[in-house]
Amino acid sequence: MRSPELSVVIPVYNERETLPELIERCLAACRTTGRSFELILVDDGSRDGSRELIGQAASRHNEVFGVILNRNYGQHAAVFAGLEQSKGSMVITLDADLQNPPEEIPRLVAEMAKGVDVVGTVRENRQDSFFRKSASALINHLVRKTTGVMMHDYGCMLRGYSRSVVNAMLQCRESSTFIPILANGFAASTAEIPVKHAPRETGKSKYSVFKLISLQFDLLTSMSTYPLRLLSFTGALVAASGIGFGIFLMVLRFLYGARWAAEGVFTLFAILFVFIGAQFIGLGLLGEYIGRIYNDVRGRPRYFIQDIYGKEKQGNDG
Repeated sequence: MRSPELSVVIPVYNERETLPELIERCLAACRTTGRSFELILVDDGSRDGSRELIGQAASRHNEVFGVILNRNYGQHAAVFAGLEQSKGSMVITLDADLQNPPEEIPRLVAEMAKGVDVVGTVRENRQDSFFRKSASALINHLVRKTTGVMMHDYGCMLRGYSRSVVNAMLQCRESSTFIPILANGFAASTAEIPVKHAPRETGKSKYSVFKLISLQFDLLTSMSTYPLRLLSFTGALVAASGIGFGIFLMVLRFLYGARWAAEGVFTLFAILFVFIGAQFIGLGLLGEYIGRIYNDVRGRPRYFIQDIYGKEKQGNDG
């Protein structure tokens, strides 16, 4: 069977309320491109009946099929499962919550038709909390400074990738990855377009504060060793400051006597606590890298595919 020109990969986790509308709108949007396509719905261990809805959609529509993971592995692992099953020369990823309208798909296809390897998007009038928008702005700034790739919204899942970039990403076996940054590392050309962003009308975000923090660690540690270099620089700066302050205290002791020095004991304790805190932060950051090395050395698969609904695909694990 001839491979489709376009693949749309959507990770799904407990999105029963949005799935029927999502599927219909995605099918309609893909048909307007005039290209052959496939809609890949990856169930990431849903417990609300999303799996059954995916199966029903796959039986009704030839363009739809489902990839069923045996448990919840996380959004990026689910996207990788979909990427591995995709066959299109263009691949678009999309969230299932309908905050990024599927009607934007043709615009990404048109941009990729110009020969662009990676098409990023920027959410206009973003419908998220102040905390999420502020944290996202900070992380995006750090990513731009570190990678040198001037994209402005790495947190938006609505993105387009060429087949060559997808194939390159699939050869990477590290456990902790942040797909948009990984893709940019293999792209010969990138582009960015503004897209609409809608408020979530049903359900709730699957990202708790803890998961958001974990995602930011994945983002920071997956793209480079810059945080480690920054840690070394900070450690050297703190050490130099400590030596300088010690010399300063010694001079004051000789000028004003031992009595003055005794009165500065609590100040020294406060400074000591700052240094200890900095050391623990450094150890924690080192631990993040070592933990990721440990996971990668074990070489366990990112996910395990339990079942596939719809068209027959090769492979059952990643």
